[in-house]
Amino acid sequence: MDPVAALTRLGGIASAADVLALTSRKRLRRAVSAGRVLHVSRNRYALPSADEARAVAAAVDGHLRLLSAAAHWEWETRRPAPFPQVQVAEKPAHPVDALLAVGPLPRRDRDGWATSKVRTVLDCAAELRFDEALTVADSALRHGDVTREALLAALPADAGAVVRRVVEHANPLAANPFESVLRAILVEAGIEVVPQWAVTAGRVTFHPDLADPFTGLAIEADSWGSHASRADHDRDCVRYNALVLAGWTVLRFTWEQVMFEPEHVVATVQAAQTLRATA
Repeated sequence: MDPVAALTRLGGIASAADVLALTSRKRLRRAVSAGRVLHVSRNRYALPSADEARAVAAAVDGHLRLLSAAAHWEWETRRPAPFPQVQVAEKPAHPVDALLAVGPLPRRDRDGWATSKVRTVLDCAAELRFDEALTVADSALRHGDVTREALLAALPADAGAVVRRVVEHANPLAANPFESVLRAILVEAGIEVVPQWAVTAGRVTFHPDLADPFTGLAIEADSWGSHASRADHDRDCVRYNALVLAGWTVLRFTWEQVMFEPEHVVATVQAAQTLRATA
């Protein structure tokens, strides 16, 4: 897979191990040399969109917001910002190749070149689709950059139901955007699931990506990149078999199904719940 496509799938920034599970070292080196991928630290790679957005913000004396701010904070997202997303106090006199929000930004809500971390999460919750906003919130919590208490404390009195739902469902246990989007799809369909629910089979405890413990349904975000070696594949087979033998129904969804066929995902989970309830 092309390294840019791999990083896009992984949320725009990822560890070297995760990127190399989807592409080769040779392709990654070439992409870095060409400037298509940034080597941001010893073991992390990112798309250059954050640097490009910062240059735009500096040119118009603005601040990064929404997905551009999330990239600035090195959070994984469902997709990169299609254009730099920037807030400015006044509309620039010249055209800018960016999505601009015009209006004052209080000092408490900005941090360097971007909206503050809490403001970024809440802005995304207010303005983005639920799956995109939940992915940002999950990432912020997973990296320890915000807390649920801080988000709740910063909620404006007139915060809408969607914003409150994002904060309510945000969870640091989601390992990546793939799992966040899968959970968001199910939540929007009225299907309550728990991330990383502990299931003991024999003397071993497993943690399915998502679970409906009331019906005994385990739901896995099944990335072929996680099967990078024979040992990984063997370990997953042991895991799936153990869950089934413990009485659980295991559903596995690919990245393409979650991102592009949400109706199929929802219908499959609903059908499995019905079967479990009537068994």
